[in-house]
Amino acid sequence: MNQNERNGYNRTSYGDYRTIERDESIVPGVDQATGARIFVNRVYNWMFCGLMITTVIAWAVAKYAVGSEAAMRSVLGLALPLMIVELVLVIVLSAAIRKISAPVAGVLFIAYSALNGFTLSPIFLVYTQTTIFLAFGSCALMFAATSTIGYVTGMKLDTVGSYCFMGLIGILIASLVNFFLHSTVLDYIISYAGVAIFVGLTAWDTQKMRMVGEANGEEAQSDAMRKVAILFALNLYLDFINLFLMLLRIFGRRR
Repeated sequence: MNQNERNGYNRTSYGDYRTIERDESIVPGVDQATGARIFVNRVYNWMFCGLMITTVIAWAVAKYAVGSEAAMRSVLGLALPLMIVELVLVIVLSAAIRKISAPVAGVLFIAYSALNGFTLSPIFLVYTQTTIFLAFGSCALMFAATSTIGYVTGMKLDTVGSYCFMGLIGILIASLVNFFLHSTVLDYIISYAGVAIFVGLTAWDTQKMRMVGEANGEEAQSDAMRKVAILFALNLYLDFINLFLMLLRIFGRRR
């Protein structure tokens, strides 16, 4: 895996949020169905906000670096340290979610999205714009279809999610090995397997989001549920980003 394309496959761990501890900030008058819709809309709004921030910053940084060797070296030099900062942000957000407020969780999510935009900016220097747009469009369609299936299906996807998570560990190990081997065949295997894995994880995360929203709809306006919405937004955001990177490597027309 090219170091400029690495995202770390970070995923949050939010335990069992099907039942949320009572919060005194609940807004009265919100019924279960309405609350569930509010929760789901909040998750997707946060996710789309994060994607927008990442896209704009990645494009802006790439425009800054184009045509200047010194600027390009600065961007590439900062990429790895910022990846470490991103990992720390995910760990902090996941571990401290019960202690921090919803606004603080939101700020951490936005900060992560912004940093990820910086670390992903080299893709605009490595791949052609046509390849990037094609990969992004394909990713958006696949994500929308898979997320819809995960939301409406009555089949429990826990087993699918468990296998996908194990597969995620597998491609992490394979990517590390291929970092030294530089095998084109193994890179394609990782990419195609990655697409399947993140499609499965998208459906799984969407189903969990729906179940949490339905189980805690009356508390949709509470601080606790606002924080849980941000965690689900982060997971779906990561599913989208990693699916996009896998598709980008498959299409793979470099400059």
